Amino acid sequence: MKAIIIGAGRGRRLMPTTATAPKCYAEVQGERLLDRAVKSFTQAGLSDICFIGGYLIDRVRADYPAFTFRHNTGWEDNNILLSLMHAEDVMNDGFVCAYSDILFTPEVVSGVLHHPADIALSVDTNWLDRYQHRSQHPPDDAEKVMTENGLVKQVHRGITPEDAYGEFTGIAKFTPAGAAQLREHFHRVRERFAGQPWREAQVFEKAYLILLLQEMIEHGVPMAHSDTASSYMEVDTQEDFDLARRHWTH
Repeated sequence: MKAIIIGAGRGRRLMPTTATAPKCYAEVQGERLLDRAVKSFTQAGLSDICFIGGYLIDRVRADYPAFTFRHNTGWEDNNILLSLMHAEDVMNDGFVCAYSDILFTPEVVSGVLHHPADIALSVDTNWLDRYQHRSQHPPDDAEKVMTENGLVKQVHRGITPEDAYGEFTGIAKFTPAGAAQLREHFHRVRERFAGQPWREAQVFEKAYLILLLQEMIEHGVPMAHSDTASSYMEVDTQEDFDLARRHWTH
């Protein structure tokens, strides 16, 4: 099973940190976000890493020659979903994916990796504690989830904080069967909506991953959740970066 890190975008909200380096090069306590991700994956037993790059990908290629790379050349005109699917050809044996702008522990990876479900989403149940300090990234912008009987019933930014079970961390496990379902629904939707508005996206190519996950849920694909409490932090803005440098202790 592979680890797939989605890191094509520039991360303009993390300027000036990303002016001359990929977002995942931001350092927390002397280590890049990317190095910390590699360490968490490796300690959880996943050492085969595919990096999906775009902005300054050649720098990542030079610094991490052990990675498998997939190049999202259209990164300025697409979003996380299309970026992830640039690695479609390495998904056959299953994978755990992660956004590149997050901090997480090996235990978070292990939680999804060893979950018996074909698709398991990592969910931070302590998410609101972090949002008390995030003025630049309000709870309305969180990829929130609602659950029922161990399954994710909805993943959507529009869920109210009061109704949310937690926040999707951007880490998810797909077994070979789960990966096949992901690919099937992606191609079904792309064939119908390429170049057109789709769900909340102004155009299909700009869709976030959670939009396809919700599409799959509505088509009866079960998605489990693996919970964590504060073993995860997003570094999306300069404010987040400052908070991570002060408060991340793992």
